[in-house]
Amino acid sequence: MRTSVWREPGMRALVAMTLTGFSGYAALLSVAPLWAVHGGAGTSGAGLVNGVLLLFTVLTQLLVPGALRRFGWAAVLTAGMALMGAPALLHVLSDELVPILLVSAVRGVGFGVLTVTGSAAVAALVGSERRGEAIGVYGLAVAVPNLLLLPAGPWVAENVGFAVVFVVAALPVVGIPAARRLAAALPEDPPDLGTESPGEAGGATYLPLLRPTLLLLSVTLAGGAAVTFVPQMVSGEGLAAGGLLVMGVVAALARWRAGLLADRYGAQRFLWPLVVTTGVSTALVARSVLDPDDTSAWLFLLAVALLGLAYGSLQNLTLVVAFASVGRQHRNRASAVWNVGFDAGTALGSVAVGVIAGAASFTTAFVVVACLAVAVLPAAVVRPRPAAVTG
Repeated sequence: MRTSVWREPGMRALVAMTLTGFSGYAALLSVAPLWAVHGGAGTSGAGLVNGVLLLFTVLTQLLVPGALRRFGWAAVLTAGMALMGAPALLHVLSDELVPILLVSAVRGVGFGVLTVTGSAAVAALVGSERRGEAIGVYGLAVAVPNLLLLPAGPWVAENVGFAVVFVVAALPVVGIPAARRLAAALPEDPPDLGTESPGEAGGATYLPLLRPTLLLLSVTLAGGAAVTFVPQMVSGEGLAAGGLLVMGVVAALARWRAGLLADRYGAQRFLWPLVVTTGVSTALVARSVLDPDDTSAWLFLLAVALLGLAYGSLQNLTLVVAFASVGRQHRNRASAVWNVGFDAGTALGSVAVGVIAGAASFTTAFVVVACLAVAVLPAAVVRPRPAAVTG
């Protein structure tokens, strides 16, 4: 009889840690750029806010497997949650760009820890036969804060006050006890950390991960651009919040249910249609904001719904593919590389779209993103060989 993944020791602690940790992330993802604009920054400066956050996230993600081996789960998780949450309160001191970027850098370190350890913990807690389902549950815990706080954050900031959002963004500190409970349920010296050096691991570990990472990077580039700039590029505060809500709902449901489909039918058959959906939906976003003063509401909502479908589904499926592409001893490295793809794509979407939109328009920027998304289609069609050893 198939038991629920909720019965696995540590799974509930993982969900609690993820909910609080990603609440801190989602609360400021659209609001921190607005805070910079409030202080006088332009479009490019606003794009840098999330770009710096995610640059330091990516740099940290590369170091997390080694930090886990050296310091253990409890110390790394505690530090990550503290660095993610506490600095958010410092935003009240200044709305100038440089202090905002400094806070973003520190929070990026904490977020890098949270992302790698969260997805790696899923693989450590649940066997491969139910991994898609477990990734779906974890993905839902990631998506719920985005669903609630991404659309609400800008509205609360503008109508209630930025300080309220900054307090909500400190929620990762509240999740530290859950993080420590999760650490107690995980092996102290996980075998998937491996014993060889990065040079010895080389292409044998990282080359199979290139394909799922490339697919993930393309969809998060589009999704990152949308969540960063929707409040700035859509005419009408209600439409902006509605669009982020629609995208969040669809992405949450897609990320949750895609895991069950992957367990039943395999992830491969769903990849190329979702890559096409990414390109089409991003192009539709570009078309809907062609006239900045008269956004086509129905087209915009359709576009972000389709983008949410691709965004949520590919997050789940590419992680399933990544874990299947390597042996059990390399799962933490797979988690780190997958998260690098996720956050590098989000950062590129934030920075590149900000620069292009500043020089031309949001329509031009999203057309470029749509073309980049479709360019990775060959990687979605290729069928790689599975890893010789899985767990």
